[in-house]
Amino acid sequence: MPNSFVEDIMAIVTARNPLEPEFHQAVREVAESVACVIEKSPELRKLKIFERIIEPERQIIFRVPWIDDNGEVQVNRGFRVQFNSAIGPFKGGLRFHPSVYLGIIKFLGFEQIFKNALTTTPIGGAKGGSDFDPKGKSSTEVMRFCQSFMNELYRHIGPDTDVPAGDIGVGTREIGYLFGQYRKIVNTYTGVLTGKGLEWGGSQVRTQATGYGLVYFVTRMLEARGKTWHGLRTVVSGSGNVAIYATEKAQECGAKVVAVSDSSGYIVDNDGIQLDTVKRIKEIERGRIREYINDHPRAEYHEGWRGIWSVPCDVALPSATENEIDGSAAQTLVNNGCIAVGEGANMPSTPEAVRIFLDNNVAFGPAKAANAGGVATSSLEMCQNSQRLNWTFQEVDTRLQLIMDSIYEQCTQAAEEYGSPGNLVVGANIAGFQKVARAMLAQGVA
Repeated sequence: MPNSFVEDIMAIVTARNPLEPEFHQAVREVAESVACVIEKSPELRKLKIFERIIEPERQIIFRVPWIDDNGEVQVNRGFRVQFNSAIGPFKGGLRFHPSVYLGIIKFLGFEQIFKNALTTTPIGGAKGGSDFDPKGKSSTEVMRFCQSFMNELYRHIGPDTDVPAGDIGVGTREIGYLFGQYRKIVNTYTGVLTGKGLEWGGSQVRTQATGYGLVYFVTRMLEARGKTWHGLRTVVSGSGNVAIYATEKAQECGAKVVAVSDSSGYIVDNDGIQLDTVKRIKEIERGRIREYINDHPRAEYHEGWRGIWSVPCDVALPSATENEIDGSAAQTLVNNGCIAVGEGANMPSTPEAVRIFLDNNVAFGPAKAANAGGVATSSLEMCQNSQRLNWTFQEVDTRLQLIMDSIYEQCTQAAEEYGSPGNLVVGANIAGFQKVARAMLAQGVA
């Protein structure tokens, strides 16, 4: 039945969602993991729980017209896919990037269902965004776009309905413009968006959460093999929010981070990455990573960001984008002695790469578990907003660590129970699926 189930599901998905390979990839991975659960529970098959999960509750596509600084009208496309609200209000980020199309949003929203379920907080799965590119735009242009985007999105969100957050291209600046427009339209001050500034409803640790949570999760992976971070040579792809704060926490734990990247290339600093320089270049100057060597001439800059996986390391933290590690890159990492991979980005390893890691006994932390710290802390921000409270940095960080420990335990226990001990991919998919499936069963066919 498992193989038949998976192929039946994929026939439905590909027929209904043609030309959306990222979504197909995400569904197949989960279907292959949970087939054994469904085989043991005929009720799940009879009531078509998985068939209902793969179909979003709601898909919203809308135009976003705005005027640039030259007075020219521009038109982008906006998306919000509300996938599943069985365990709580929809929750998931907004991505502004030229690569955004419906298939990307559906892949991200589908993954979000199970990631959010693992956090132990009551939030459902959603995702949204636009093919708008904030790079090279003035702050005024970004503001105009965000206001136009919210002019439609506000109809579909709310603190108990759908609470978006940031993602690629959507930081505190964009969240501020979006929140300001929402507040103006509805004349209500609520926690409808997360990732807000600390002065107007944001949470401590939210900026650091995905990167910190990634390191907390990988810490447990290393401990299971009798290792610590101390002295481990580490490579982190990307130089955005996730990569910067994964680097920061890994260094605090004793790792030696030797490489980071951006979309143009990567730097290697065998003395250890100087994070203050990276933060200045990327967070303040909004520059390119190649500028790092101006301050640290002993470092090397290489064109082509994919080459970063040729840098020998003990731990790899892919934190840039989906499918950045293919089979060839994975084999190179294995050959160079990599012992652990933790996914900071969403689905950064191809299916072939994941198989290579697992077949070669590399500890592998899948994105829906390893990078769940961001959405977990977003959920903590929602709690603070509801109570009109502000928790300290230490309070939020402690809760984040407890959540990441819980996620790790859920994954390991589910993998053990269903005959795949140590396989955190299977464990994460099963643990997340079971929580959502139980809620759907309890609530009837809806």
